Amino acid sequence: MSPESFRFSDRYQELKGALHLHMINLLEDRGFHIEDWSRAKTTEFIRGQVRAYVNENRVPINQSEILMLADDTLDELVGFGPLQTLIDDDEIDDIVVNGPDSVYTERGGRLVAEDVRFSGDAHILRVAQRILAPLGRRLDESTPMVDARLPDGSRVNAIIPPLALDGPCISIRKFRKHALTEDELIKSGSVSRDVLDFLRERVAARDNILVIGGTGSGKTTFLNMISQWVAAEERVLTIEDAAELRLEHDHVVRLETRPPNLEGERAVTARDLVRNALRMRPDRIIVGEVRGDEVLDMLQAMNTGHDGSMTTLHANGPRDAIHRLQLLAGFAGFAGDEQTFLHQVASAIDVIVHVSRLADGKRRLMSVQGVGDVSRGSLALQPMFVLERDRDVHVRCEQAA
Repeated sequence: MSPESFRFSDRYQELKGALHLHMINLLEDRGFHIEDWSRAKTTEFIRGQVRAYVNENRVPINQSEILMLADDTLDELVGFGPLQTLIDDDEIDDIVVNGPDSVYTERGGRLVAEDVRFSGDAHILRVAQRILAPLGRRLDESTPMVDARLPDGSRVNAIIPPLALDGPCISIRKFRKHALTEDELIKSGSVSRDVLDFLRERVAARDNILVIGGTGSGKTTFLNMISQWVAAEERVLTIEDAAELRLEHDHVVRLETRPPNLEGERAVTARDLVRNALRMRPDRIIVGEVRGDEVLDMLQAMNTGHDGSMTTLHANGPRDAIHRLQLLAGFAGFAGDEQTFLHQVASAIDVIVHVSRLADGKRRLMSVQGVGDVSRGSLALQPMFVLERDRDVHVRCEQAA
């Protein structure tokens, strides 16, 4: 049996579970706090104890399997269990756990099954609680759904029964250790140099920019990249549900929403933060994503002297983005008619950037469109760059026509 086949076997899972319980009892009896130890000291201690346990219990495994068992035990005690190796893999963008034997990752835009296994639903719940514990978040029957941000910026969502009918589920969207650069995006074919040069000019000219696309299309990644072009002397405020933007400026104030407590109180919404940001003397306001009633305050900010602001929005295209803005405004209590709202959008937003993840998993900038005036009851959109799908190149609108 190969090492990976052994790791996936029921026998190995039982052995790892028994050893994990043995190590917890051992640490409690001796009063050790291995979370305060160095990684090298912890690894040496765990390997020694695993060898002793295997010898005392005459477990028939070889040296390589002992080391594998020790590494997995280390991950269980001070890491995130079976997920730790996936979290450490820089090639992985997303991790989803659907059940003990169903773990998938996204690599290069494609979901693939991983040879990773949990011992059962209780094991998944234990790992989820360990992930959330340092963040001060609970996951139990009273709070069966949690969305949080890890210290490295990665986002984690966990949901358990009774909401999840088939058992606990975990979804992790990893945050890159290093933000994508212009050259990397150009090399991957996501965008062309001409488009980036044009957008750099628009950022310098303090145009208000809306980045749109579907889930996983790269909206936040693209917003983070173009936000680096903001002049260093400007004061920038960022507002996010889960802080993902990583601006390399000296004068950045990062704000993050707060969910309600167990009593359903003390929540701080994006709308609250946008309103407060207007009193903090910002040169530009960057909202990670507009998804609720903060849409009216964001448009107002763009209309009242905070030029050069940016945000993202879930939408399948520029025209769909206008309709979604209108829908969100209606939910937020906007009492004006359609024409009034369209005039407000026309005055607030200058450029719409559409990014998408294609069927083959590749992320591409689909178009850059300028927002014009309201004419004949419709908002004029002027294509500036579009992606020619058959040639997979970005061209100016005159060439595309």
